[in-house]
Amino acid sequence: MDIKALPGKERFLYFLNQIKAILNKAEDSDNPALVVYKENMRTPFFMLEALTRLYKKIQNKKKFKKLNKCFKEMEDLLGAIDFYDGFVKEFVTKQNIPELITDYFQKKMDDNLRELNHHLKKEGWLGKDHKRLAKIIKKLDKVNWLEEEDDTIEISHVYNEYIEKISQNYKPGNLKFKDLEADVHELRRDLRWLSIYPQALLGLMQFKEDNEPQDFMKKYFTHEIVNSTYNVMPDGSRLQKHILLDKNYFYSLSWMIDALGKLKDRGLTVMAIEEALGVVYHISHGKKQLVYSICGESQMKLPEILIQSQKIAKTFFEENILKNLLIKHKI
Repeated sequence: MDIKALPGKERFLYFLNQIKAILNKAEDSDNPALVVYKENMRTPFFMLEALTRLYKKIQNKKKFKKLNKCFKEMEDLLGAIDFYDGFVKEFVTKQNIPELITDYFQKKMDDNLRELNHHLKKEGWLGKDHKRLAKIIKKLDKVNWLEEEDDTIEISHVYNEYIEKISQNYKPGNLKFKDLEADVHELRRDLRWLSIYPQALLGLMQFKEDNEPQDFMKKYFTHEIVNSTYNVMPDGSRLQKHILLDKNYFYSLSWMIDALGKLKDRGLTVMAIEEALGVVYHISHGKKQLVYSICGESQMKLPEILIQSQKIAKTFFEENILKNLLIKHKI
């Protein structure tokens, strides 16, 4: 793949081609939604969503906002299936989870598969002529793409803009987590985009040469983080220009995303079982205590999850991890 001439456009085409290949596999299936889900079509849609978040600040804002909406819609539908499938796989192995609750989440997954099947057909994602993909490529053809050097400069500015916005929104003194979705999940989403952009940019972002991490950072360098495939930058040898990130601070960012994700998932388990108890057993009072008894002593209570999330977030922002992530003036 030659990404020297018009790197912005080629990045979009790279992931659109991945989606096309997956759709081709699903074409003759009785349940194409299940095929595209199992083929992990969510990931290229994540990457396209990331690219539109960047390029809407560089190119035609209206055009890229529409593309973002299109990609996010697909990613959300696939994400809903993944959400319920995760609970089915988790609960089916646990004897303390009533079978009716597991069945409830299986039904929710099946409902979302039907919704995705309807969307795939209605919006023209399926079909030998790939009408939806053709429309997207036609829109991309009309964009006045920047040459590599200007493209790199603009992306660096936008990435830094997102860093500044997150840092401003989550000043240590203002951190008060009261809600799992609005606080914990929202912060993780904001931080996660910073780690998705390098993957979506196909090698534009690279790590600065290794240097010894400061002592306060070493707590973030767990075996899981240091050996994560998500912390390997895509090959950027085809490009002449690169944006440099500090590897140590990026690892610290990855730890934070992972830690918040684990806390969020524990909270979502409580909320999901609580929902199922209300629907399946029509329980309206004392659901949380029942959920905790079903999950066992190892299950953190929601207030504990919020306190722990706020604690690690406060430390993270006090240590200025984000503000030292991007190596400026190295384009």
